[in-house]
Order: sequence, then C-alpha cells, then structure tokens
Amino acid sequence: MKDGEKGAVQQKDGSYAIVPHFPLGLITPADLRNVADVADKYKVPVLKITSAARIAMVGFKEEDVEAAWSELEPGVGHAIGLCVRSIKACPGTTVCRLGKQDALGLGMALDKRFHGFELPNKCKMGVSGCMNNCAETPVKDLGFVGKKDGWTVLVGGNAASRPQLAVELCSGLNDAQALELADKVLNYFKENGKKSERMGRFIDRIGFDQFKAAVCPEYV
Repeated sequence: MKDGEKGAVQQKDGSYAIVPHFPLGLITPADLRNVADVADKYKVPVLKITSAARIAMVGFKEEDVEAAWSELEPGVGHAIGLCVRSIKACPGTTVCRLGKQDALGLGMALDKRFHGFELPNKCKMGVSGCMNNCAETPVKDLGFVGKKDGWTVLVGGNAASRPQLAVELCSGLNDAQALELADKVLNYFKENGKKSERMGRFIDRIGFDQFKAAVCPEYV
C-alpha cells in the first residue's frame, strides 16, 4: 500500500498510522471510547495527541487499515497530501474569558468548506479568538485573529524547515467576510501557485502587493 493510500501514513517500521478527523479537535466521550475500542481490537501500540489536536493511531498492520476505518465512527480521515489540512482553533468566546471572536464557529465553518481542498502544497489554518494566538496563527498559511472590531487575517506563515511569519492582509472582517476572503485566497493560490510551493513562498514570488490586490482589492 502506497503512503497516503486509504488515509494511512506509513511509519519507519512498516506499520501504518491513521488519524480520524475530529474537526477543531472537538471530541465526545463516545468518540474517545470508539477510538479506544478500535485501538484495543487491533493492538495499536501508540496513540498520540498531535500538534493539531488530533489523535494519531500509530501501528496498524496494512491488512487492518481498511477494517479499522470502517469501525471508526467519524468515518473521515485527516486530510493528507497537498491540500487544506485540519484547522486549529482555540476556544474563542465559547468558553474563554479572553476571547473577542467566536473562533470555534469560524473554524468549524472553514473546516466544513475547505478540509481536504486540493492546493499546490499543504495549507494549514489557525483561528485564534484573541491576540494571544493560542492557535499559533502567525505560523499558519492562512490565519484569523479575533479583535474587538472583527477578524484580522494573516497569510503566508509556516513552521516548516524554512519557518516564515505570516503578514497581515486586512482587518475588521465579520464571519461572512472572513469566509469569503478565505475562499478568494485559497482559489487564487490554487490557480497561480506552483506545485510544492507553500503560500508564503508563493506570495514572496509574486509580491505581497499583487497578492493583496488580487484577493482583496477593496483593502488596497
């Protein structure tokens, strides 16, 4: 089985890891029991909470991957490859006293619309409900920071082998405007980026002013 096939990633020992998709890392007691039951049944040796707040189930035999997926209630795997990966979001105004905007609400809307959306390279998103940036927004390809007047949008960050800080694209957006801008940013990147080019490198190549004029001319 090829790496990435059937939503599984091959490990150095030849086994496979799968990551059920729990949007924004939100999970119920029933979800946890389901993951534990599947892990016990297939004798999975490692369960790892990832940096994106997912549960990586590491150590499946190749012949067990398909059956394990069929027994996991969410039924949808963590996005793999050149696409929008799982979106990281803080609690925002839902429970945090510091939250200025509804990070879980916007994050869930972004996840429903863009999770797995194919792009020239992987794209990571962060949604932070306040300036503390608990979703690590400044090192995301596309990020949203909640302020009193709405969402500030950042683009071009990553924490890869050549880390890069995101830069501010615009501010003062409501939820609908933030979603609309995300759509423009991702589609423009999809249509104009080169294969394996992260968004930050793409913006560096064409110039930030050109990028901003293309996706949000009203803020130029």
